[in-house]
Amino acid sequence: MLNQLGLVDALRAFRDGQATPRDYLAACREAASARSDLAAFTHLAADLGPGDGPWAGIPVGVKDIIATADMPTTNGSPVYADHVPAADAWIVARLRGLGASVLGKTVSTEFAWRHPGPTHNPWKRGHTPGGSSSGSAAAVAAGIVPLALGTQTFGSVIRPAAYCGVVGLKPSYGAIPRVGVHPLAASLDHLGLFTRSVTDAAFALSRLIGQDDADRHGRPLPGFPIGLDEALEARPAPRLALVRTSVWDRAEPEARALLEAAAESFRRAGAHVSDLSLPTPYDALPDDARTILAVEASAHFGPLVDRFPDRTSQPLKDLVAEGAAMSAVAYVEALRRQAALRADFGAVLAGCDAVLTLPAAGPAPDGLTSTGDPAFCVPWTCLGVPAIALPAGKSDGLPLGLQLVGSYRNDLALLRTTLWCETVLARPVTFPAV
Repeated sequence: MLNQLGLVDALRAFRDGQATPRDYLAACREAASARSDLAAFTHLAADLGPGDGPWAGIPVGVKDIIATADMPTTNGSPVYADHVPAADAWIVARLRGLGASVLGKTVSTEFAWRHPGPTHNPWKRGHTPGGSSSGSAAAVAAGIVPLALGTQTFGSVIRPAAYCGVVGLKPSYGAIPRVGVHPLAASLDHLGLFTRSVTDAAFALSRLIGQDDADRHGRPLPGFPIGLDEALEARPAPRLALVRTSVWDRAEPEARALLEAAAESFRRAGAHVSDLSLPTPYDALPDDARTILAVEASAHFGPLVDRFPDRTSQPLKDLVAEGAAMSAVAYVEALRRQAALRADFGAVLAGCDAVLTLPAAGPAPDGLTSTGDPAFCVPWTCLGVPAIALPAGKSDGLPLGLQLVGSYRNDLALLRTTLWCETVLARPVTFPAV
């Protein structure tokens, strides 16, 4: 079906006269209506037409904490139920400048924290799609859009991508300006992308990296030329470091088995895969990430919780209280260690092209009251290094994935390594039944 074309394949089809931008948009809009049972969107564009630019005809799902000037941005909260921003977020303006169209706003947990929205996993109703970028992951997996935007502060791109069986890319910290994105914790917040292939993720990132003085944490990546005819090149057989983090005891048997099987497949294809234990100081990353998040979220959301106690959730109130109780010294020390370990990580990974690890404990849990455990993502998010979720298998009908991690600002190298892994796994893109 036309809506199941990925980003690069759709653009090639437009160029070669095999499909029109208008027909593709219509097919994706129809798919959104056909999968309304997923509750992936909070708002759909009423008038969806091709823009003007090289991406004309490409529909994008935009997480509902990312500002759009022509449709509501509710931040997953009743406090902002009728809020329409005055201007697009930087990344939305960039997409529109390329000619892409915003198909709609995708469901986010409340302010990208723990209070879930109504979205179902497209592979099994009643199971979580993950969060906080719940609707974006589900919409890409269901074939509604070829590209969707998410954010990650702990595990909100990588985990839902793994749960929904799509590619999730969290670029290096600061790679994409966050101007117009509602903050949760500015020292940890990343913009990220959902696609159905590594090639699509690389192509999208190559057009979306940038800088804006209003984002003081921005540090743009070196540009890399990837086009419709200049495809991403897979790295020759890579050197992979198999890392079992400090939360490895939470990993479920099927996830562990998948990781070991994938590692063996990569070895047979020529990769060098070796175990790597992170140095002891890295064990502090989860606690430091929690300290940074709680303090910064408390400072930002404390006044909101005080003003709207009846319209803010208990998880948000608990986070505000947690941060308020922490000392300034603990916060500053956590930031200091974060910066030091980020600078050190390249040396830790020396001799290896990427970390190979798990993105989540196992398949998507049953129920919609939780979006799952982000613990397998938190260390890499705190470091600010690039990470990718790669679909790799299934368990009882639910997707399972791998996570690959690179060194800071070496996003292109990580993408090339991940493309090699994707090619070896040779898993076809499939879609859940309607």
